[in-house]
Amino acid sequence: MKITIITVCYNRKNTIEKAIKSVLEQNYDNIEYIIIDGNSTDGTKEIIESYRDRISKYISEPDNGMYDAINKGLQLATGDVIGLMHSDDEFYDEKAISRIVNRFNYDPSIEGVYGDGVYVSNDNKERLIRNRIGGAFSQQKIKAGWLPLHPTVYLKKKIFEKYGLYNINFKIASDTEFLLRYLYKYKIKVSYINAYIVKMRMGGMSTNLKRALEVLYEDYKIYKFHGLGPILVVFLKKSSALRQYLVH
Repeated sequence: MKITIITVCYNRKNTIEKAIKSVLEQNYDNIEYIIIDGNSTDGTKEIIESYRDRISKYISEPDNGMYDAINKGLQLATGDVIGLMHSDDEFYDEKAISRIVNRFNYDPSIEGVYGDGVYVSNDNKERLIRNRIGGAFSQQKIKAGWLPLHPTVYLKKKIFEKYGLYNINFKIASDTEFLLRYLYKYKIKVSYINAYIVKMRMGGMSTNLKRALEVLYEDYKIYKFHGLGPILVVFLKKSSALRQYLVH
């Protein structure tokens, strides 16, 4: 089984190397690694190019935001299963992809797999800030504001071909619309892995106050579009997120 991993980035010289290394250090060999860069100007491209011989496909050009870049990667992907590695993140350990592959192999009828993740501080200490446990899937949990952690979600390529790519009209929360479309509207068959898949750094695109408010507004529009009472569901979603933060 070939796994395609897509990283999109723009001016991420401080974190891109860790993301790349965590992909290259996976103990599963059949990986197609695609990087889509938005024509970075801070030295990111030079770091990527130092690993060029180990990257399957690499594009650096202007784009229309993160989700447009992800769509470019999806259109280039040839793997049986596709997932993302954000430029601020890294795999939790070298066995993450092997665990995902094992689950798909265990039940060939599965169309998607997801797991757990942790958020760490954006500094050298990498203090644990938030614990994100996915838990078993259910439609009722979605109606209560739950969604799996986006970077832990791996889907079969044929599902992308059937149900479409990311909606670039949503600039920050298109992953929410994407997951609702796949899991709630089309009810694809997914399986939960009780294991950590990714380690994410606080301070990404949706973690400052201005961005958080923009996410809130986009979430409202997305849940309304999918016929889920947007005010209540978004409130439940944010309340659940607050409970995941750890007190030190």
